[in-house]
Parts: sequence; structure tokens; C-alpha cells
Amino acid sequence: MIAFEHVGKRYGGRFEALAGISFRIGRGEMVFMTGHSGAGKSSVLKLLTCLERPSRGRIIVAGHDLNALHASQVPFYRRQIGVVFQNHQLLFDRSVYDNVALPLIIQGMLPAEASRRVRAALDKVGLLHRERALPIELSGGEQQRVGIARAVVNKPALLLADEPTGNLDPQLSADIMRLFEDFNRIGTTVLIASHDLALIARLRHRVLRLREGRLVADEEAA
Repeated sequence: MIAFEHVGKRYGGRFEALAGISFRIGRGEMVFMTGHSGAGKSSVLKLLTCLERPSRGRIIVAGHDLNALHASQVPFYRRQIGVVFQNHQLLFDRSVYDNVALPLIIQGMLPAEASRRVRAALDKVGLLHRERALPIELSGGEQQRVGIARAVVNKPALLLADEPTGNLDPQLSADIMRLFEDFNRIGTTVLIASHDLALIARLRHRVLRLREGRLVADEEAA
């Protein structure tokens, strides 16, 4: 599903965010990526979403050689990926329903099919009853679940999350992680960047550990 082959990323020609890292994640795996602030986690996610390009090395995702993707091909590639952000990135002047529907509207899906998918995604995260609410009316945990619904409404093969529980208390964090595990059980490949070591240890999935742009450990699930 994902292959990083000696990938390096340098910013401004000087700062080396990633120093030749290599790893593989199989289809249907759930993997955590951890490390201190600045270890390279966000750079890995930016490379996977084509927000950045590697300075060296090769990245393959679901058969796509990201180095060879033309700019015109990137939007189609991104539709195969769901991304969950720490700060939700919701539109606060739009309803929960409209926030989740946005990716489907952008790609021109017919309204009836879009409606079916949006409601199925909201039902999965337990928020179908809040579809007409505005994000400001929701708790932090509920806002994060809206972000997850939006990320999975396209039924992506790959789900990426960048510190998805960073602003949540331990119980809400555990609830959010259970949602990721639910999506993983139905075949979605999941990669989560997180610094919550206690939570990661409890969940017992494979862990990639980064330090100063290097992969220092690849620990199989306990």
C-alpha cells in the first residue's frame, strides 16, 4: 500500500526534515507513527498527500509513484486518501452535513448518492442526529468525529491522521481511536501520527518511531 524507499526531504536547501527513511505499510494495516516535535511525522504526511515532494528517494502509494505524478493527476490521487487533522479544519458557517458533503460536491457526485454517503458516514461516527447543527454547537470530540466522517465519506483506501487526539481528554481520545480501528477492520489502511505514547501502547498496533528525521524503530504489534 505504502512504500518509502530512502526518502529524504530538505527544506530551503539546508534543513533536513527526513534523512533517507525506508518503510512499508501493507494494505489493511493500522500503524502509528510517533516521535518528538520536529521528528519528521508531519513531513511524512505532507509527502503522502503530495503537499510536498521528496528531495530524494521514492514513494509508492497504492501503485502510484508519487514522484512521477503530474500536478494534474494529484486531485484524482487525493480522492483515494482521507485526512484527519488535529484542528478539524471545519467550515464553521456550514452545517455538519455540509462539511461532510464538501468532498463529494467538489468531485461532482449526484445529490442522491452524496446524501446517502454523508448520512452513512455520520451514522458511523454517531452524529447523524446532529447533521443540521453548526460545528460551533459541538464539543471538541464531536468536531473531531465530523472531521473523521468527512475523511471517510469518499470510502478511501488510505486514512491518514495528524495528531487526531491532541486536544482531547483521555476518554475522548480512546473513543476516537476506536473509530479508526473500526474503519481498519473493514479494510481501510490507517496511518496515525501521534505523540500520545500511553494511548499507543494500550492499542498494540505497529509503531514507526522517528527521531530527527530518521526512522529509529519499527516495532511490530504486541
